[in-house]
Amino acid sequence: MNALFLAARPKTLPAAIVPVWVGCALAYHLKGEWSPTLMACTLGAAICIQIATNLFNDAIDAQKGSDTEMRLGPKRVTASGLVPRKTVFTWAGIFLGLACLLSIFLIMERGWVIFAIGIPSLYLAYGYTGGKFPLAYLGLGEMFVFIFFGLIAVVGTYFVQTGEWSYEALLLGAIVGSLSCFLIATNNLRDVEEDTSTGKKTLTVRIGSSFYKRLMFMSGAHCSLAILGLWWWLDLKVGLEIAFIVLSWILLNAVIMCKDPSKLNKHLAFSGMLLVLFGALFQVAVML
Repeated sequence: MNALFLAARPKTLPAAIVPVWVGCALAYHLKGEWSPTLMACTLGAAICIQIATNLFNDAIDAQKGSDTEMRLGPKRVTASGLVPRKTVFTWAGIFLGLACLLSIFLIMERGWVIFAIGIPSLYLAYGYTGGKFPLAYLGLGEMFVFIFFGLIAVVGTYFVQTGEWSYEALLLGAIVGSLSCFLIATNNLRDVEEDTSTGKKTLTVRIGSSFYKRLMFMSGAHCSLAILGLWWWLDLKVGLEIAFIVLSWILLNAVIMCKDPSKLNKHLAFSGMLLVLFGALFQVAVML
């Protein structure tokens, strides 16, 4: 079980938790109420899909030979032989099943929209690295993360809570999606040499690390402007978001200037913490 816990990659779970957290906070800020039951089901389903995605990724990368001795990141349990590939696939399926069970109550409350969100999410847990068009191998991983762990996750959570759509949720989702992309960007920069040697054509491999870092810089600038715009739009107290933007740029600069890929593991952990910090910052801002 310890090996499966490792394969679930708990350090990546903020990408599933924070969108639900801030979506509920926004719903409370704009509508004055929120449902703990709906939040629990949404959060549980999101975490299960995230874990299933990580498990599929572990097993499929091993199957395709993408995880080698060159790997600088945490040990992959399938490639290292700690857990049979079939077992990892089975557990991925179990977590998808749990996500489906948790979604039943959401469907009862909000109807067909949950199907429209849930079915693609369930498929892409596998399709991120598996199937005929694996997104991670086609250089589309960042787009997937931005859309599903940003826009859809936040807007979907807000809809589950309120039964309505909002432009504020869309802007908030873009911010969370950009911060989640920072996680995958740091990960892909770390693994660019291994991915190049194994034929895993991530966006970093396709366009090169130098141009990829320029894209990260531009994404950071857009994210900063979006944060300022959201604070103005929601009329939140100014101050904390400025400190967050400064901190995020310090981390972004550290990643861009890093010459030793092995040191990016530390920055990857900080990237996850940055996402959690934004969730806490937004919660405090709407409470004030």
